Amino acid sequence: MYALFATIDLALQIYIWILVASAIFSWLFAFNVINSNNQFVNQVGMFLYNVTEPVLRPIRRLLPNLGGIDISPIILLLIIFFIRMLLATTVAPLFGVRM
Repeated sequence: MYALFATIDLALQIYIWILVASAIFSWLFAFNVINSNNQFVNQVGMFLYNVTEPVLRPIRRLLPNLGGIDISPIILLLIIFFIRMLLATTVAPLFGVRM
């Protein structure tokens, strides 16, 4: 059972880093720091977009328009941290797993 909870926690940690990388990439792209015509940069951007956008889209629909400021990644980070804490403090002890 520990392996299952550790795997879920690791997957959530990896997704947090992907979300941070996506936010940084979008800033670099918006400020024209990176060349969007580069094929490698374009592939990395598409990967990050395809991994994060399906989760961020429903959050964006619920949030009001803040004039070009997208706080959906911050909301998603808070949700992921809440899920990790819930797993570590509530669900895992029910199965006798210490995380």
